[in-house]
Amino acid sequence: MNLRQYEYALTVAEEGSLTAAADRLRVSQPSLSQQIGALEKHLGVRLFTRTPTGMAATVAGRAFLAEARIATTASRRALAAARAANGDLVGELIIAVHMGLGARQLPQALGRLRQRYPKLRVTLHEEPDPTEMERLAREGTLDAVLVHRIPAGCTFDTHVLGEESYVAVLPDGHPLLADGTALHLGDLVTEGWVRFRRTSKLDEYLALLLDDTGASPHTVASVSQITTAVRLAAQGLGVTVVPASAVPEGFERLARPLLPPLTEPVLLGLRRDPGPAEQVLLDHLREEDWRGLGLVAPPASA
Repeated sequence: MNLRQYEYALTVAEEGSLTAAADRLRVSQPSLSQQIGALEKHLGVRLFTRTPTGMAATVAGRAFLAEARIATTASRRALAAARAANGDLVGELIIAVHMGLGARQLPQALGRLRQRYPKLRVTLHEEPDPTEMERLAREGTLDAVLVHRIPAGCTFDTHVLGEESYVAVLPDGHPLLADGTALHLGDLVTEGWVRFRRTSKLDEYLALLLDDTGASPHTVASVSQITTAVRLAAQGLGVTVVPASAVPEGFERLARPLLPPLTEPVLLGLRRDPGPAEQVLLDHLREEDWRGLGLVAPPASA
């Protein structure tokens, strides 16, 4: 057995098809099939079974793949660490991020990280659902998480970066935008609301906030992206509440802070014994402004 065979098996499981896996791996399908067969022969079990739509992992296959994913991740990190010692960091940095969190700060920090390590590749898992987040953490796939709360199954070291402010976004021309002052959630309960998919942490947070008001405002739309929610609100569909840093450029004038202020801690979780890339990312994120200042512009008449 070798790690290349592990990677082949993982790709087949992810693609659900030998043909698609071979295309992704850039190998011939007969060669891929031969490698999977050799791996199964060595293990003495069937890893996959054919289905009408492709290939599916067996019970034994799922057990093997969980450990294979950990092994390939460890191999990737070992290679990156060895090359980093030479000042030539390569490989992949894998980060999970809650929706909208650090929408301005994280890209800036990653841009600076790439300037230092131009051969490093970054993969972002944006708003994985709780089950997926826990699976990624349990399997050791993640190098870092940017969250409000460290997810279950994560044994990461926690670093507090600051606090993220939440703001209300109202339709263009809404009367409550006139004086530029902060708003109470109670001011918005009679409005239609643009909400987020129910499995998202952001909608879970909004639900808790709205429960505290004792009201049940009408949901007029459910979306999966903050940019979509803000654009719908701007066009008069309803109001929404989002992290201040996630308000798209050009829509800041439609955002208002809330009273009492709504904030959540911003946490960076790093795996134990982080590599140089994770440490540099932490340093850059600590230098970012997490207060959300300057995102709520005064009304045009001011």
